[in-house]
Amino acid sequence: MIQFEQFVLQNGLKVVVHEDHSTPMAVVNVMYDVGARDEDPTQTGFAHLFEHLMFGGSINIPSYDEPLQRAGGENNAYTTNDLTNYYCQLPAENIETAFWLESDRMLSLAFGEKSLEVQRKVVSEEFKEHYLNKPYGDVWHKMRTLAYKKHPYRWMTIGAELSHIENASLEDVKQFFFKHYRPVNAILTVAGHVTSAQVQQLAEKWFGDIPAGEKYMRHLPQEPVQTAPRKLEVRANVPVDAFYKCWHIYPRMDRRYYTTDLLTEILSGGGSSRLFQALVKEKQIFSNIGCYHFGSIDAGLVTIEGKLVRGVKMEDAESAVEAELQKIKDAPVEEKELRKVKNKTESLIAFEDMSLMNRASSLSFYTLLGNTNMINEELDRYQLVTATELQQEANIIFDPANSNTMYYFGNH
Repeated sequence: MIQFEQFVLQNGLKVVVHEDHSTPMAVVNVMYDVGARDEDPTQTGFAHLFEHLMFGGSINIPSYDEPLQRAGGENNAYTTNDLTNYYCQLPAENIETAFWLESDRMLSLAFGEKSLEVQRKVVSEEFKEHYLNKPYGDVWHKMRTLAYKKHPYRWMTIGAELSHIENASLEDVKQFFFKHYRPVNAILTVAGHVTSAQVQQLAEKWFGDIPAGEKYMRHLPQEPVQTAPRKLEVRANVPVDAFYKCWHIYPRMDRRYYTTDLLTEILSGGGSSRLFQALVKEKQIFSNIGCYHFGSIDAGLVTIEGKLVRGVKMEDAESAVEAELQKIKDAPVEEKELRKVKNKTESLIAFEDMSLMNRASSLSFYTLLGNTNMINEELDRYQLVTATELQQEANIIFDPANSNTMYYFGNH
């Protein structure tokens, strides 16, 4: 059981405290309820741009990193389609430094053309390097627009187009900040060698007087049910042909999320999994193959992707994948196989929970979902999944009408 306490400041900032006195360290995690799905379709990539801007200095502090490093701390951040998360770890006796830094940049960034220009360049370079010039880098740009027609998951976190970031004005950026980066849209989680009373006092002192902001209410366009298969062929300068297929699945808070997660483990969780055994080892159709999902808050995608062995026809590779999916649709998974993936999931959860940083970020995420105690309930939800449910879900999810297929051919 992971113990925690919670309270809410008057300005709406949610605070979660997890005491762990077995370590001299503390983690301060600030999660903002904003991701790429909250962007204007004509101004994408802003959530990710902000992750960079947040390190460019705030109203009273020209450099974020320097004071943190002096206090023996390290920090990082990440953006997803659903959220933006900032975290730092430092010796617990220096924890006030983290409160000072995080509260100042929540109060207000030092918005300036220079800072925007620097970060715009950084993000533009990242876009070019990872998504335009890298082999297979455009796969998810193409796959998302194939699979999603309405929902903002149809673009990636980096943005739909490079021009959106290149044309971002200082005014656009400020509006985005003051709409989303407010206490009422944030969760502060503090974990480690701290006490609840100490965190409460520091939270009030440093965050208490920041204006609350308006609670951001989502009204995202819902993705209509897919009723016919979609297909795309791509030719690019890549070394080997690759196969991608994805299907729509359920939101994160849906009970069937756990069934889907276990399905991906059965299909591709390591060397003894079905797809690897049948298609890489035995039939030698793929050099590697994986099945995974994004764990997104709104209804996501489950994906099978693999690189083909030279000389294998794309249609044959797809048929082989379909044959493996048919097996899971036709017959319930044996109890032994189900027990194995449940045990693996249990050890993964236990391993993740060992890290103080992970615990802090999980507590924030479950708070964002509306139930912090999910951190202690997840395992039970996996344990409840039955072989019959797995078979039923395989038939619903892996329905051809729900599929999006991409043949990615190399020039060879």
